[in-house]
Amino acid sequence: MVGAEFFDDAGVVRYDDNVGLVTTVDFFTPVVDDPRDFGRIAAVNSLSDIYAMGGTPISALNIVGFPEKLPLDVLSEILKGGAEISLKYNIPIVGGHTVKNDEPFYGLAVTGKVDLDKMMTNASCKPGDYLYLTKPLGSGLITTALKQGKASEKVVEKAVEVMVQLNRDACEAAIEAGVKAATDVTGFGLLGHLLEMMMASKTSAVVYYDRAPLMEGAVELAEMQTFPGGTGENFLYADKYSVWDDNLSMNEKRILCDAQTSGGLILSVSEEKHKQLENELTRRGVIVNKVGEIVKREEWYLKINKS
Repeated sequence: MVGAEFFDDAGVVRYDDNVGLVTTVDFFTPVVDDPRDFGRIAAVNSLSDIYAMGGTPISALNIVGFPEKLPLDVLSEILKGGAEISLKYNIPIVGGHTVKNDEPFYGLAVTGKVDLDKMMTNASCKPGDYLYLTKPLGSGLITTALKQGKASEKVVEKAVEVMVQLNRDACEAAIEAGVKAATDVTGFGLLGHLLEMMMASKTSAVVYYDRAPLMEGAVELAEMQTFPGGTGENFLYADKYSVWDDNLSMNEKRILCDAQTSGGLILSVSEEKHKQLENELTRRGVIVNKVGEIVKREEWYLKINKS
């Protein structure tokens, strides 16, 4: 049902007339110092791809790389972090695989299920849809600043709170509102993942910088140039397909391209159903941020306005 053609978040194989099996895998190296927090963030990030398809996780497998030079207590804490998330949300981790590696990495291979009538993909945007973003941006800036010793403890704590927030509630709200197009915001940044949606849907999008939610400290760290390397690559890619407001600074452009870890969902919803989506998000405690709209295919894929 869904493969690699449009760079969607997960693969979907038909199981029967009504149900699809959703499969995905994701892992990365530590983004924070605390091993348990790293495990929690990596687990939530891996599960996000299932929710971006409108699915429900069924089970998961640990994927671990670990160097011999580090104490096993560190590995234990990473796995405890992942287990904390799986137990909290009743998603059993049923096994896994570990390899020796010079640098630790951790993540999950996840299997889920989706009602095919309610499945969301990144190829289903329609002109006239509104775009919503369900988590603030800035995790790339903050985690890089942490490595450079430039991020305050408070800013890091707030960022961790966002990164360990599961996208389950946003997914459920989207399904209730009849959303058919979604993706999650991770390494390619907001504009990179939105660009994939536009290419897959054969549409264009207008985005408003001032409407995008930002994590505490993101603006200040942008001024300190703590962007990760991936953000620069994201900007160069998005820039080829974008029209920028002259009032946008380079930092503001790069914030919209900032490589995220365990970001929120981009939801594309029809004008008729957008109020219902807002109500469903609010009822579940998810932030409501209408950051743009879908238009018919233009010469550009993305148009970014200041406000």
